[in-house]
Amino acid sequence: MSPRLTGLSGLPSAVRRPGYDRAAHGFGILHLGLGAFHRAHQAIYTDDALAAEGGDWRILGANLRSRDLPDAMNAQNGLYTVLERSEQDRARVIGAHGPAIGGDAAAILRAACDPGIRIVSLTVSEKAYGIDRAAMDADTAHPAVAADLARPQAPQGVLGILVAALAARRAAGTAPFTALCCDNLPDNGALLRAGVLGFARRSDPALAAWIAEEVAFPATMVDRITPAVTGRTLADVETMTGHRDLACVESEPFSQWVIEDHFPQGRPAWEAGGAQFVRDVRAHEAMKLRMLNGSHSLMAYAGQILDLPHIREAVADPMLAALVRRHLRAAGATLPPGAGLDVAAYADALMARFANPAIAHKTSQVAMDGTEKLPQRWFAPSVELLARGGDPRPFAFATGVWLAWLAGLASRNEAPDDPRAAALLDLARRAEGDDAALVAGVLALPGLAPEALRAGAFADTARDILSRIRAQGLRAVMQAELAA
Repeated sequence: MSPRLTGLSGLPSAVRRPGYDRAAHGFGILHLGLGAFHRAHQAIYTDDALAAEGGDWRILGANLRSRDLPDAMNAQNGLYTVLERSEQDRARVIGAHGPAIGGDAAAILRAACDPGIRIVSLTVSEKAYGIDRAAMDADTAHPAVAADLARPQAPQGVLGILVAALAARRAAGTAPFTALCCDNLPDNGALLRAGVLGFARRSDPALAAWIAEEVAFPATMVDRITPAVTGRTLADVETMTGHRDLACVESEPFSQWVIEDHFPQGRPAWEAGGAQFVRDVRAHEAMKLRMLNGSHSLMAYAGQILDLPHIREAVADPMLAALVRRHLRAAGATLPPGAGLDVAAYADALMARFANPAIAHKTSQVAMDGTEKLPQRWFAPSVELLARGGDPRPFAFATGVWLAWLAGLASRNEAPDDPRAAALLDLARRAEGDDAALVAGVLALPGLAPEALRAGAFADTARDILSRIRAQGLRAVMQAELAA
């Protein structure tokens, strides 16, 4: 059995390693959410920044609930391997991380209060924040938010920890950290700010006023396809590095990070790794959410119905690929024309990325949390198209596919992996084959679809697609859609 990865000695020369002395750099970032995406994205940019310009910018990582990944990283002295999948796989060991915290909210809060921490970054997934996107406020019905408002001195959730740490820093006369959301959320900086302020106003209005004046919440756009780690990942990393690595991750070669440049307490030289700093992230964010993520969701639900387990197989299906191309064109048409975006080139690059044979990105993984993702991926661009007199049919088609997938799950008594799974299944069961009722009920879920989509042409098209899929099968419906 190969030795565990715990140091940099003994690695083959082909394996890239940190280009700096890890011990010479202190910790300036606390990162919440040690999932695969962060380890294959922000941590690499930080590794490059440390190699280029140094500074006390290493990362303390933390998971609010799970201990598994923090324990694996701690057993490896914070080291782990990124396996970049392409025609020629490449391995790189990342050294930017140090000790990791798992399932200990009090320890996370202490770390966030440390004056040396100047950035708290987050990749905790949409549902973990507890923010009401429609109201731009803390969601007091969210279990973690409700619990932390009742016990603000012992927070367990994201907003509670951030507010408690900022309160402690204010009381101690310590400069606040910059709060950096790196999740795929529209206007993610503004959304996180709204959630934090909403929470703070309910516990300490004076603190909320201080946060509004003093704390920066830069917006970001992040992009890198990062499939779930499998047994093959572990085996390939061990072969390439000569070490067992239980914290490794795999990804595609492409990586993008666009960041609003607003860091009052400083930041790493992330541009050394290719990060782009801009005044306004919104156009880049919309392109990514609507084109990449929106077409990803279409492939995920259609792929699940067609028994295509991976995105690479979904995009290899000629009819589905043609509909993905149509979806990309429709999404691209909603983007601001004066933002300098090359929509056609981006679409071509996406199709090539989706088809990468070395990336086993599961359609089931992409299909998770649809009610959190689809408002910005499909429904927002649909409303904009309708307002301009355009045709949102590609998005309505995708919605019909999603609902057919949901109805199929309900018929097998299976639940979707979604924060609103219970409500979705209840609606599907009560509809009992009444497709109009299912469309109306799902689109009327609070905060999901704008009112303009709940009736009229969009809802009618989604219902028609759903009914025909159930009657004829998805492949026949795709063929008719392309022939129309």
